[in-house]
Parts: sequence; C-alpha cells; structure tokens
Amino acid sequence: MFIDFEGMNPTDAYHTLTQTVIPRPVAWVLSENPQGDYNLAPFSFFTPITSNPPLLMFSVGRKPTDNAFKDTRVNIEERRDFVVHIAHRELAGAMTETSRTLPHGESELANLGLELTELEGSRLPRLKDCHVALACELYDIKEIGAAPQSLVFGRIKGVYVSDDAVHHDDKNRLKVDGAKIDPLGRLGGSEYVTFGDVLKIPRPS
Repeated sequence: MFIDFEGMNPTDAYHTLTQTVIPRPVAWVLSENPQGDYNLAPFSFFTPITSNPPLLMFSVGRKPTDNAFKDTRVNIEERRDFVVHIAHRELAGAMTETSRTLPHGESELANLGLELTELEGSRLPRLKDCHVALACELYDIKEIGAAPQSLVFGRIKGVYVSDDAVHHDDKNRLKVDGAKIDPLGRLGGSEYVTFGDVLKIPRPS
C-alpha cells in the first residue's frame, strides 16, 4: 500500500507519520514557569542532531484551545535553560498525563507529586525517578511549516545517567546499559513500546 501525502490534510499526515516513523524517543521536557515553579511536557518529534556542538532538537506545536505557543516554548525562549528526561515504563502514566493542556503557568508537577532533585551542571532540577536527564540551554528556535511548528534546538551541557546503568568496556569506553534505562518509545495513538531484545550487529569496517 502506497500512502500519497500530496493533498493530504495535516491531521491525516500526522497520524500516518506517527504510526510509521516508529519507535520514537520521547523528550520529557522540564522548563521554568514565570513564577519559578516548573512545567513538564512530553514531545516525540525529538532527536539528537549533532555532537560538535552537542545539540538536540524537539518540535513543539501550538495549544489546541487558542493556537497560542505552548508553555514549553515560551518558558525556554524567555529563560533559556531546560532539562530533557528519558522516561521508563513505571513513569508512562505520569508522562502521558503531562501532555494535558493546562492554563499558562500551572505546574504539572504539583498535580502529579513527582519528586525533583538537583541536576549537576544545571540551575534547574531533574525528575528524581528518571534514569536519564540532559541539562540543556537554548541554542535556537525556528518556526517551520504552515501551522507553524516550533523547532527548539538545545545545546546539551551535560547528561545524568543512573549509576547502575553505566559501566566501561574493555577499552575503557563509557557503556550505557539500555535495558537498565528501559526507555519508552512512542508509537501511534495511545501506544508506546518498552525496551525489548537487543540485536548486536557489527558495523562494516
């Protein structure tokens, strides 16, 4: 079956893309509200893009209620620092709940009781129960498309990884155990995928 995007409406294109570009990592982004508390929201159009400088990118749509910029974009543009978490299966329900649209400045953390702790290299905290947290600062924001979408580019200042997921190989290179991270991957609709089998296939020399 060939699905032709020519002339397809944006909603159908979105649903087709989210069910075929799978699985996608989810950026669970913590940013600072104007009052000094924190916003938390998930975004699955997300990826690292360069290593020099170390950058990541995630795409932010607009609020469905009034087409205004989402709090995450506003907060990052105004205060620059943010933290990207990688959630695992025990946090799937909480992560999904933070996708709910709230009034500007209202904190998702207050509603869910998620615990924060200090993140080295960042003035912002991280979620205590996440196995991975990337300390970021705003690099750039680009608007693209007819909607438009905001592409937020973050410079990664450092990354926290749970101690029990990190070791060094026989060449003393850092090795992160994906099974210990147990990351959630986004599929289409309300579906996620959890960590499964690992295929180890050497790259050609």
